[in-house]
Amino acid sequence: MAKAQYTEDNIRSLDWKEHIRMRPGMYIGKLGDGSSPDDGIYILLKEVIDNCIDEFVMGAGKTIEIRIKDNEVRVRDYGRGIPLGKVVDVVSKMNTGGKYDTRAFKKSVGLNGVGTKAVNALSSNFRVESVRDNQIKVAEFELGELISDPAVEDSSKRKGTKVSFVPDPGIFKNYRYRPEYVVKMLKNYVYLNPGLTIDFNGEKFQSTNGLKDLLEDDMPAEQMLYPIIHLKGNDIEIALTHSRTQYSEEYHSFVNGQHTTQGGTHQAAFREGIVKTVREYFGRNYDASDIRKSIVGAISIKVMEPVFESQTKTKLGSTEMGGGLPTVRTYINDFIKTQLDNYLHKNPEVAEKIQKKIVQAEKERKELSGIRKLARERAKKASLHNKKLRDCRVHLGDSKNDRSLETTLFITEGDSASGSITKSRDVNTQAVFSLKGKPLNSYGLTKKIVYENEEFNLLQAALNIEESLEDLRYNNIVIATDADVDGMHIRLLLITFFLQFFPELIKEGHLYILQTPLFRVRNKKETIYCYSEQERIDAIEKLKPKPEITRFKGLGEISPDEFQHFIGEDIRLDPVMLDKAMSIEELLSFYMGKNTPNRQEFIINNLKVELDKVEE
Repeated sequence: MAKAQYTEDNIRSLDWKEHIRMRPGMYIGKLGDGSSPDDGIYILLKEVIDNCIDEFVMGAGKTIEIRIKDNEVRVRDYGRGIPLGKVVDVVSKMNTGGKYDTRAFKKSVGLNGVGTKAVNALSSNFRVESVRDNQIKVAEFELGELISDPAVEDSSKRKGTKVSFVPDPGIFKNYRYRPEYVVKMLKNYVYLNPGLTIDFNGEKFQSTNGLKDLLEDDMPAEQMLYPIIHLKGNDIEIALTHSRTQYSEEYHSFVNGQHTTQGGTHQAAFREGIVKTVREYFGRNYDASDIRKSIVGAISIKVMEPVFESQTKTKLGSTEMGGGLPTVRTYINDFIKTQLDNYLHKNPEVAEKIQKKIVQAEKERKELSGIRKLARERAKKASLHNKKLRDCRVHLGDSKNDRSLETTLFITEGDSASGSITKSRDVNTQAVFSLKGKPLNSYGLTKKIVYENEEFNLLQAALNIEESLEDLRYNNIVIATDADVDGMHIRLLLITFFLQFFPELIKEGHLYILQTPLFRVRNKKETIYCYSEQERIDAIEKLKPKPEITRFKGLGEISPDEFQHFIGEDIRLDPVMLDKAMSIEELLSFYMGKNTPNRQEFIINNLKVELDKVEE
């Protein structure tokens, strides 16, 4: 066989928009359809908002208006406006922007001059208008191509910048913006920027107390062991408390206003600083895990020229604060040592509650240690030949792999369903964990059960979340069960397990339900998979006169060849979300507690609808 020639003809230089459209993952992480909070459509929105935030930080414009309707996004700020002669360049020339001039933007979020260019290239329509000095400049693009560039005109509008865009449906398949994810993102912006108002579709978001407000919104007051400790300094703000009910630690971390969902050097230093300070305050060498158990904390720092481990900036890699300051670790440790120690001396009643919590955690850990050891040995043996887990090659922690955000663990029931998924999955990013029948109802049980129950222990080991969420191996955890009564019960039991022991998995948007088709409608030319009765009616109408209609009763019936349609790029996922109005305890006792008239009524009203669907 002749070797392929490698000559000058093989070397290709792509222009800026071609490269972004060919390799979108390098710029915005994964694509997705909007069912996950880190899907590309939210990154596009974030990139535009980041520029408005930078204006606010520089003291220009206190309000940002955002409208999302029919997948068209409009973002308007009242900042200084892009310099009129540079409007086209700023949104269409790589490495062009004001962030390179540190006199204009000191500790900015968008530092690589890529943000709005990526939005432009990945939008079917993109329009920017800038108003300053009573003049307006407008430019319009399609797929990154300039289609309208009128001259500067006089204007009486308020100064600032307005960007409108529609994500390209050719790249983002069947997408829609979920308001819950947008609201969560906007709330983080206002927590980090007290004094800023964000108006989203007519609803206004503001914060007075920064990270303190974040924790208060995150957790009902009755679940807090003591009032939130809120400490602020130059370039740093922290807030923390212990939860009365939560087993694991939970952190919200930010750098220059960027939500670092995968942590990084600042989050590690925050955890370390708390442990050191508490040990020194009490003069006891308490175990770090006992000190941190049930902590819910938030940290925000500002760094000169931060280095992130990926373009989507979810993990801080910087070790330096910049501007002549010590390292990130030293800076955070010194701040916590001084400020938290002062706080504990001034509030001995809080210190006493923390100490009691540590002693209780130590007691529980020692009681668990024997059983934990046995469980680990079992898990070690099982992981060598773990029949339950068919792993994938890439994992969430692989920061150098731009597909790490696609990593998915499917939790299936029974051999036939897991067999179909295993044969049709993408072995690079999709793993399968198969259950034997119904898992245990863990409602009201202690953490001991996670180690005693082999299935739960192996699931915890597969996810690698025993100590904290930082080492989670898969970005998406997908419950893939049949759409019948048994499948729904398994779903509920699994959600109970996660709510009871790892609620932050759900809070951070990692848990989903896989939607699978109820019907297949086909003729000799075309096959349509239908996820609802309405889709079935539409498909019959489209493929008439007499299409063949198949009703899928369970996942095991679907052949591996067909299954790849449902877990590939057209995958449909329903995120499992927490209702802010109901605490986790209320939620669990309602669904999994003793039968109450309220619950019976709820099940009769809701499950009947689902059963009708199943029986059709």
